[in-house]
Amino acid sequence: MIRSTLAAAVLAGAFISTAFAADTPSAAGAQVYIIAPKNGDTVSAPVRVQFGLKGMGVAPAGTETEGTGHHHLVIDKDAPPLNTYLPIDDPQVMHFGKGQTEVELKLAPGKHTLQLVFADKDHKPHVPPVVSEKITITVK
Repeated sequence: MIRSTLAAAVLAGAFISTAFAADTPSAAGAQVYIIAPKNGDTVSAPVRVQFGLKGMGVAPAGTETEGTGHHHLVIDKDAPPLNTYLPIDDPQVMHFGKGQTEVELKLAPGKHTLQLVFADKDHKPHVPPVVSEKITITVK
């Protein structure tokens, strides 16, 4: 009984320390942006989206290296709150935790918005946040 209580306390402590992890600073002047497509472009499906980054480096999720993080692509919605962890259960917030810098999207015909959010090893936006402009594209 004592062992299971101790194990539960240790696990709870690990969860709490992860849940309230300190903010990860972004590099001064860091920028994330969408290389392609460009704002206003009309494209065919599948849509190849290329991610750009200046002033920081890309590393897989879970990698604790100063000045790095990984991309998240927000599709057809506003970026989620940037002062907490990005949702993992929202299909409109794609995580690129392996350090990917592009994706092919199967988007329905019509107008769509795309925006990048760069986040730390734990999927939490840096402070200050490194977020791209939101672009609008049309899929024909």
